[in-house]
Amino acid sequence: MDPKLPWFVLLCPLLSAALIQLVLRRKHSLAAGISVLSAFAGLLAAVGIWFSGMPPAPLQIPWIQVGDALQVPIGLLIDPLSKIMLLVVTGVGALVHLYSLVYMAGDESKGRFFGNLSLFMFSMLGIVLADNFAMMFIFWELVGVSSYLLIGHWFTKDSAAAAANKAFLTNRIGDFGFMLGILLIWSATGTVVFGEIATKSAAIPASLLTAGVLLVFCGAVGKSAQLPLHVWLPDAMEGPTPVSALIHAATMVAAGVYMLARISFLVTLSPAAQTVIAWVGILTAVFAALLATQQDDIKRILAYSTLSQLGYMVSAIGLAAPGAAMFHLFTHAFFKALLFLGAGAVIHGLHHEQDIWRMGGLSKRMPLTFLTFALGYLALIGCPGLSGFFSKDLILAAAWQYNKALFGLGILTAGLTAFYMTRLFVVAFLGTPRSESAAHGHDGPLAMTLPLLVLAVPSVAAGWPAVQNAAMGASYAAALHHLHESASNIVIILATGAFLGGAGLSALIYSRATRDPISIPPLRSKLYVDEIYAALIAATQELGAQMASWFDRWILDGLIVRGLSGLTWGFGYTLRFLQVGNLQAYSFLFGLGVVALIYLAVLR
Repeated sequence: MDPKLPWFVLLCPLLSAALIQLVLRRKHSLAAGISVLSAFAGLLAAVGIWFSGMPPAPLQIPWIQVGDALQVPIGLLIDPLSKIMLLVVTGVGALVHLYSLVYMAGDESKGRFFGNLSLFMFSMLGIVLADNFAMMFIFWELVGVSSYLLIGHWFTKDSAAAAANKAFLTNRIGDFGFMLGILLIWSATGTVVFGEIATKSAAIPASLLTAGVLLVFCGAVGKSAQLPLHVWLPDAMEGPTPVSALIHAATMVAAGVYMLARISFLVTLSPAAQTVIAWVGILTAVFAALLATQQDDIKRILAYSTLSQLGYMVSAIGLAAPGAAMFHLFTHAFFKALLFLGAGAVIHGLHHEQDIWRMGGLSKRMPLTFLTFALGYLALIGCPGLSGFFSKDLILAAAWQYNKALFGLGILTAGLTAFYMTRLFVVAFLGTPRSESAAHGHDGPLAMTLPLLVLAVPSVAAGWPAVQNAAMGASYAAALHHLHESASNIVIILATGAFLGGAGLSALIYSRATRDPISIPPLRSKLYVDEIYAALIAATQELGAQMASWFDRWILDGLIVRGLSGLTWGFGYTLRFLQVGNLQAYSFLFGLGVVALIYLAVLR
């Protein structure tokens, strides 16, 4: 393999972002063209890397060296894990860029949008290629900055600005834990390079290893929006729909799962950390699926769907099945990008309508969007033969072997997924139009529908065994084959039953409904988690204000200002008794002082 190819993949979007932001920000069409070209150039280079072998030598440049205590290179890691992630990020990213040409055509800040989109690609590719924790953390933070810029693209809109702030601040909480975890692992091994950590991991004390893994997991909780830091992801829908597709399918939220897969050799050494990760993942999956059943905004439903599927992937890491997690990430990237871009096509065709109860009958007015969205929907709910069926069942098979309670919650999530996605599909695309905009809906132009048609192919076929073996590489394919062989038939039967039961019940309830016949206020209000957080923040602010007031009144003003001034006054007041104006008194005090000095001198 040409060692220049990985550097080209990484630096191409950076050069695009720099050129656009510094020179072409106001030349919208040219900026968009350069960004799209850089995305497709990166895709071609990633394909070249995929079909080539491993690099002949490590792709490293010395960077930080502090004796033997700390050595951090700028290094690119090319292995089966990074290869598959490169294809996902550049492939979906290129199609999102192409789609954005139409979706953002009339935007007044299109140049800025495409510049930030290229910066986002650079940041995510840096996470994928990093061969050490320090480099990964830098790009991890760049992804946070990029997402802030893209979610808040329409910053004049209060809700978009608030969503960007929420995403940025929520991720800082998880990232603080991530940073502590990196420092802890470095202190235990003396290195931040993944390969070197792997060789020294067996010598790390068990308690220190568990603490380090769980702190690093905090970073994944933030980026991949797991409980309790899940609150930013649904609100991120305030950004343009192409941004939603990119965040949910191939970049930001996938970063946490990818990072956990990269350090799976550490996770498997700590049973306690495995248990925590598995349960956090599966509880997130169930929680998000429940909330999705009562949402009416088409993008918000898909956002909670992403939360739920990420829960599956994180749980698989805890189940010691990183291959299953990455395989589901691989298939999910395609059908979730398809669903978000399909939702964007619906919103574009209905003049920015997002409420599914103001849609209906779109199957006849938007046939291409309907067909491709249907394939993505079936893949997501685990229809046998489509990609999601194969990848999700592998995670359920791992849960079956590890813990039957986790498996039961996984099956419940599968049934809920089929239920809420069938609700979306039936209400939005079938029946009759429920609004004027739905009655005049139409498919988008070729640049908008072509990415849908392209993504429909892997949404169907990405899980087929032949594609699975080719995409995942020999080591991951072997692990997945073992899961296939060890899975009981009951896993497949129950998963298929959940798919049929959830979809059938939803179709029965919603096929003729003109408004939602089921209303569960706590679920519609997201179980009041946002309100609880807002109350906690308000209480914290009030407590902080009271503590600041107390500190200002009693410490700054009372002890320091009034105390020092009072002390000075008291000292002066005492001295005034010595200034009596009597010569005999002064002579007496003088003599007393001389006697004291002689006494001290004699004692010495």
